[in-house]
Amino acid sequence: MKFLPLLFLFLLSFTIASQSNQSTSHLERIILGSGCFWGAEKGYEALPGVVDAVSGYADGYGVRPSYREITKYINKFNPNNHAEVVEVTYNKNIISTKDLLEHYFESHDPTQLNQQGNDIGTQYRSIILYTNKEQQRTAEKLIFEYQQLLTNSGYGQIATVVKSLDEFFRAETYHQDYIAKNPNGYCPDHSTGIRFAKDNPIERKDNTELLKGKNIVVIEPQGYCPYCEKFKALVAEDYQGSIPIYFRLALQLDSLQIDTPTWATPTIIFLEEGKEIFAHQGYMSPKEFYKALGFFKLGDSEAYEVAFEDGTDARFCKEYEIFKNTPDGVFVDKLSGAPLFDTRDRFNSGTGWLSFTKPVDGSVYRKADNSYGMRRIEIRSKTSDIHLGHVFPDGPNGLPRYCINATVLEFKNRKDIDKS
Repeated sequence: MKFLPLLFLFLLSFTIASQSNQSTSHLERIILGSGCFWGAEKGYEALPGVVDAVSGYADGYGVRPSYREITKYINKFNPNNHAEVVEVTYNKNIISTKDLLEHYFESHDPTQLNQQGNDIGTQYRSIILYTNKEQQRTAEKLIFEYQQLLTNSGYGQIATVVKSLDEFFRAETYHQDYIAKNPNGYCPDHSTGIRFAKDNPIERKDNTELLKGKNIVVIEPQGYCPYCEKFKALVAEDYQGSIPIYFRLALQLDSLQIDTPTWATPTIIFLEEGKEIFAHQGYMSPKEFYKALGFFKLGDSEAYEVAFEDGTDARFCKEYEIFKNTPDGVFVDKLSGAPLFDTRDRFNSGTGWLSFTKPVDGSVYRKADNSYGMRRIEIRSKTSDIHLGHVFPDGPNGLPRYCINATVLEFKNRKDIDKS
C-alpha cells in the first residue's frame, strides 16, 4: 500500500516538472553580430518579445575574450579574433525567429566584410551563431531572400556567416546597457534601407521646402534610437522657432547637399538653400542645440553677443524703436519661439530698453549676476537658456522692472496667434 502514495508523488512531481518545462520552452537564445554591439543591444531590447540582450564576444580562437584584447591592432585583421555580438533571449510566442532575424538583417549592412561603416576589423563581422537547427534554417532562408532584394537594389553579396554557437563570453560590465549609461551619444545606423516587407517601402519625401532658406534636418533611424527619442522629448517637442525642423531617414535626403556621414542617429544638420552649413552627430542637449542654432540664425551679430556672451543692447537700439509701440501681442524667444513677455505687461521706463512688470508664467528663470562689481539678478530663457536682461525692483506701483534686450526677441501679433 505504501507504493501507491510514492507512485502518486512521483507522478505529481513529474507532471509539475513537465508543466514547468512547457512554460519555458518558448524561450530561445541566438547570438548575433552586426558590428558594434552597443547600438545593436539597445535595438534588440526595444523589440516586443525580447526578454534580454547581452553584449559579448564569440567565435574566436586563441584570443582572450575581452575588449582590450580584441581591439588590439594585432587582432584587427585576425580571422580568429572574437566578434562583437549580442546574446538575444526571446519569447517565440511573441516574436518569431524570422521576425527577429529580419530585424537583424535590416539593421545593418550584411554585405560589408569585417566592417560596419567606419568600424573596420574582424571583430565587426556579420555573423549568426544559432543554438538549434530551426534557427539555422530560418537564417539561411532569409539570406537567400534578402540577397535577391539587395541585388535588385545594387548591393553586393551578403557576407554574413551562419554557424553553430560554440561559446559565448559576456562582455565587461561597462559594456552592458552602454547607451543607457551614456545618454549623450548616438546610435550607429548602417542599415541599407532594404526591407523584407515589400508592401511597406520607405516613403519618399518631397524636400522642395528644404531647398529654400534655412532649415534643420534631424536624421533618425528606421528602428528605435533612444538618443533620437530624447532629443524629441527635450528639444523638438517644445521648439516653436522660425527655422523649421524636419525629420528624415538617411535614405530620404534626395536633392540635399550633405557632407556629413549619415550613419549616426540622430545627426542634426543645419541647411541653407538645401546645402549643409554644419552638422552634429549624436544627441544635443537643449543648451547645445540652441547655441548651435544661435550661431546658425544670428551669426556674428549683436543679438548673438547678447544671447550667448551676456552682452547688452545699445540704448534706444533699432529693435527697441521697432518693439516699443507694437500692437497687442507677445514677445517670444528669438531662437526657441517660446512666449516670454506680453505687451499687456509692457511699460515705458524711459531707459531705452524694453521694460515689463512680469514675464509669461514659467518662461524665464533668475540667476545671480555679480559682474562688473554690481549685484544684479539676471533673467534667462528657460527653453534656450539665452541671456535676456535683468530684473530691478523699481517698476511702476511697486512692481518689478524686467529690463529686456530687444535684439533677442521676436514679436507675434495676438491676432495671428489666435488664428493659429
